[in-house]
Amino acid sequence: MELGYARVSTVKQDLERQIDALTAAGVPADRIYLDKKSGATVDRPGLRALIDYAREGDVIVVHTLDRLGRTVRDTLNLIHELAERGVGLRNLADPIKVDSGNPDDPMAQLAVVLLALFGQMERTYAMERAAHARAVAAAKGRRIGRPVIVDADRLAYAAHLRDGGHTIAEIVAKTGIARSSLYRHLPPRAAPALTAGGGATDEDREREQ
Repeated sequence: MELGYARVSTVKQDLERQIDALTAAGVPADRIYLDKKSGATVDRPGLRALIDYAREGDVIVVHTLDRLGRTVRDTLNLIHELAERGVGLRNLADPIKVDSGNPDDPMAQLAVVLLALFGQMERTYAMERAAHARAVAAAKGRRIGRPVIVDADRLAYAAHLRDGGHTIAEIVAKTGIARSSLYRHLPPRAAPALTAGGGATDEDREREQ
């Protein structure tokens, strides 16, 4: 069966456009898994529920590939993880069309190869930028590394802001807590509805044969 995935980065953003595109492509609303969370973290309940639910022969459909991960490499890793389980991936609106569930289509497979190339380039550039930033910091006598302690009161305030709908950028500006520390230390939200049909999907429900 085809399963959908839609994601926006903050609770203030709207999933409707992605859901409409997925339903127009034939994915039922109760099979469209949802997240309102940054792609910078893999701790996304909708995505995790979708991956846990998908079975061999299923195809995951997304509006665009950037809904799956922040980087090409993240997306490619997920494509490979799914492929090892016999689960395909198809996108709707990207210039490069990917359909890893169709091994007989050479163009679809070429798209996956191109993604791999872009992912390697992206990783190389990121490593070069990080090395340059460390060298500059060391030359200026700055401490290299991230802070290891987060003030509990500021963290509680950050959680309050997040639950009120503030973006991560706004929370960073208001609390002074680094973005990476927020992702590591903020307590999880209350479990949301994971599909567009409403309600969390029962992982133990019987699948159609």
